This record gives sequence, structure tokens and C-alpha cells, in this order.
Amino acid sequence: MPSSRQLTLGRSFALVFDHGEDFFPTLTDFCATHNIRQGYIPMFIAGFATVDIVGTCDKLDNPQAPVWTKVHLTNVEAIGAGTIAWNPATKTISPHIHVAVGLKELSAQGYTSHLLDARVQFLVEMIITEVAEPSMHRLPNPALYDAPQLHLGSPTPEA
Repeated sequence: MPSSRQLTLGRSFALVFDHGEDFFPTLTDFCATHNIRQGYIPMFIAGFATVDIVGTCDKLDNPQAPVWTKVHLTNVEAIGAGTIAWNPATKTISPHIHVAVGLKELSAQGYTSHLLDARVQFLVEMIITEVAEPSMHRLPNPALYDAPQLHLGSPTPEA
């Protein structure tokens, strides 16, 4: 049975990034300024000058294991969504964002994966919805290659 909890929603924001901004530091600063510790990003649209997403062109030794390498792309249009959890150890947000990007100069050839890094080109228009309850945090799952997974409720996983 999947883990689930009813969410008590908090505030909602529209956030517009400026041309040239780094995606994750801008998101982190915004959340710190508005004291957002957890929430979700139902959508955003973006232009990115550069973007790093999870991927590889190499043969995978274990196709079931997570891929920890990145693919670097430039001059893309993107649409994305994700969650924001709180990391009590670092006292910072822990975003988990996926994107679908298209390379503008290659007939919008597409890639979809986990976002690692990006620099804004022209715009990012984002909606953020704060979650007031329950607490949201990520813990590595040793049974799944230590991939961090979202947990709802107390900061320690329930047995």
C-alpha cells in the first residue's frame, strides 16, 4: 500500500525568475524569504540557457539502479513539476523536480528526467503551493540504492 496523507495546504505563490538566474539558488532563496519548508510545484514553464538532467549514454551495469550521471543541454524550453521537502540536518529545502525539455535548434527534440541544475534564459514562470501539514522530508532508502524518498509526517520513517 502506498504511503499517503491528507494535505493541509498553506499559501500559494506565483514566482517569476529573472533572465540569467540560477534555478535552484533562486528557488531556495525564495523559499527562505517566505519561510516555505515544504510544498509542491504543480507546474512551471521555462526557458533555460543551460540545463543538467539525470541521464547517460553509457550501457547501464544495472538497469534497475538509479542513474547518478548527468546530461548537459543548452538552449531549451521546459515544462516541469515537483515537490519541496525540508531537510532538518541542513535547515534547507530539498526540491525534487522533473522536467521535459526540448532543444530549440533541433526541432524541439525532447528529453525528460530529473532536474539537477539550470540557468534561466528569458523566463521561468512557476506556481508554488505550500503544504502546512504533514511535514515532508526525504530519507535515503537503503533497499533502493539509497535513493532519497519522500516521507510524510514525523522526521523518522515509521517501522
